[in-house]
Amino acid sequence: MPSVTRNARRPLFAMFATLLLGAALLATPTAARAQIELTDDAGQRVVLAQPAQRIVSLAPHVTEILFAAGAGERVVGVVAYSDFPPAARALPQVGGYTQIDLEAVVALRPDLVIGWRSGNRDAHLARLQALGIPVFLNEPRSLDDVARSLEQFGVLAGSEDTARAAATAFRARHAALAARHAGQPAVSTFYQIWDRPLMTINDAHLIADVIRLCGGRNVFGGLSQLAPTIGVEAVLAANPEAIVASGMGDARPEWLDQWARWPQLEATRRGNLFFIPPDLIQRHTPRILDGAERLCGQLETARARRQQAAGDGR
Repeated sequence: MPSVTRNARRPLFAMFATLLLGAALLATPTAARAQIELTDDAGQRVVLAQPAQRIVSLAPHVTEILFAAGAGERVVGVVAYSDFPPAARALPQVGGYTQIDLEAVVALRPDLVIGWRSGNRDAHLARLQALGIPVFLNEPRSLDDVARSLEQFGVLAGSEDTARAAATAFRARHAALAARHAGQPAVSTFYQIWDRPLMTINDAHLIADVIRLCGGRNVFGGLSQLAPTIGVEAVLAANPEAIVASGMGDARPEWLDQWARWPQLEATRRGNLFFIPPDLIQRHTPRILDGAERLCGQLETARARRQQAAGDGR
């Protein structure tokens, strides 16, 4: 995967001076459009003189939303694991979302950087802003926020029509899922992000919104951290009816089935240890509705097993 090499770089401020000069030369009357002003998910007002022509994405989900919003041709740099759609894999990388190579970002001459509020380091974002690069922070916390992000990215990149159509389709599919699963008996659910350390999500997380959509109840929803670390004892005490995990790739993680060591768990006793590929539920993108369909089906299975157990007198 191509990347910007350190040997080819000039010092940060000299490179950015060149960027400013180039931007001034490109600001011709034919390219001019009305000024864009948007408030990002950190509450910051971001102002662009015109739609962004060179965008650097600092999170895999941001990359995916940009392409879905019709702005893929404007993306000139991404971070590691920006692998969807396939076209994103060919773009230069600027490190990982927690370890951004700032010189690589500047070398790409961006007129907009879109970051991840809870994923990128504040120091990295502040450094880019100090260089005068507009930084727009994204943080979807609900399914509605995914549609809103599509629309915002379309405005920032000048691809409003494509973005609006994608957002409309997303909202329609979301509404259909909500109608299909409304009124279902609740299923107490433990969503496991990782094994060591044992991590989950609270009710402010986007994944918790998916659990609610499917009629689930997040057993750790009341914790204060967005992605808290917990202990096995807490899971045993919560006794969820379903355990859902994703792991790192398309393969079911081995540690999910380790819950079989505790046969007293409701989820273990009824065989409700479910897997969803992380790209379908842990990324804040339109594909999360694919993950939602899987989760809703799994919780339906849990309900059916509950009824069967009741009928068997167990």
